[in-house]
Amino acid sequence: MKVSILAGGYGSRLAEETEVKPKPMVEIGSKPILWHIMKHYAHYGHEHFVVALGYKGDHIKKYMVDFCHLGGSVTVELGRGEVRSHSGIENEWTVDLIETGAETQTGGRIRRLQPWLGDETFMLTWGDGVSNVDLDKLLAFHRSHGKLATVTAVRPPARYGRLEIDGDKVVDFSEKPQLGEGWINGAFFVLEPGIFEYIEGDTTQWEKEPMEQLTKDGQLMAFKHTGFWQCMDTLREKVKLNGMWESGNALWKTWED
Repeated sequence: MKVSILAGGYGSRLAEETEVKPKPMVEIGSKPILWHIMKHYAHYGHEHFVVALGYKGDHIKKYMVDFCHLGGSVTVELGRGEVRSHSGIENEWTVDLIETGAETQTGGRIRRLQPWLGDETFMLTWGDGVSNVDLDKLLAFHRSHGKLATVTAVRPPARYGRLEIDGDKVVDFSEKPQLGEGWINGAFFVLEPGIFEYIEGDTTQWEKEPMEQLTKDGQLMAFKHTGFWQCMDTLREKVKLNGMWESGNALWKTWED
């Protein structure tokens, strides 16, 4: 099944990094978060990616080309300007890198991917969030209900430590997930091609009119994921994810080295 990844936003809340690169290229360990997302999908057998480019999309193109050429042995024909890759590349991925416009909104980017996705069920996620969601169970859930769209619902991790105070005395402190809070959109969608009818054009935000109308039409179902999920919107979240990776506690790492 094809996996579409939106990788064209500005990432303004992570400006320390995104002034020089798109947010999906911000690294966890020595690899872009985009690579981590793709490794997760590939672990479940989904190895055809359709990536929606926008802001600084050339960085993603260059990374994928270099990843192919530098991942194993190469032959360079200097006279003809040709580079041939040989064995040694660990991933058998197909990656379509599609220019969808610098100012295009999320819904518009999805619509621009339609010719590349065809008339089949496809997966969709953002290029800035990792999770250990079981994609087999997600897909089985989607197929069981017969609706147009499934969104993975998650409970966000607590951003700050929770304090319980009695008078002026702290009686309890925890950094636990906010299980008392509501579910939120965690991306990791499964979608039918009928969803394209809900998107008007480039200025459409997927999270607004399309998802709202799908909800009104009874066509949006939620797959509840209680495991790990984390977006990378801020420097604080980047530091957190890198710390988990370096400590060997990367809870989104579903694949073997």
